Amino acid sequence: MTICTYNARTLAPEASVEDLMMQAGKIMYDVIGLTETRRHHPLDAAYGSGEELFLGTCDSKGVGGVGALVNTHLEMNIDSYESLTTRIGRLRLKRRGSVPALTVFVAYAPTSDSGVCAVLPHIFNADTRR
Repeated sequence: MTICTYNARTLAPEASVEDLMMQAGKIMYDVIGLTETRRHHPLDAAYGSGEELFLGTCDSKGVGGVGALVNTHLEMNIDSYESLTTRIGRLRLKRRGSVPALTVFVAYAPTSDSGVCAVLPHIFNADTRR
């Protein structure tokens, strides 16, 4: 499984989302974790090519926002995507054959105002809540 990350800088304009989809089509990936999406409205979009895009929202200052782009062959195995905060997202994939279920966390922690210590407790708590 190939999991990538991408600091998008912004996916608020539709043109930025279209550019992301075009660029993603040029690489081999299963999941791309997206950070700094800066969207004020969430997006859950399934594309004709089979990819599914999940984007959470940023905070009131326009900072943060995380999401995930899931490739065509995994689209049917998506259990759920949830933005736990404006800086943490969780993608759950179902078990498929001998491949176990998988949880992918996407975390955005800008170095200037938030350390790892502020993000890690949210990740660990989110994975234990069921």
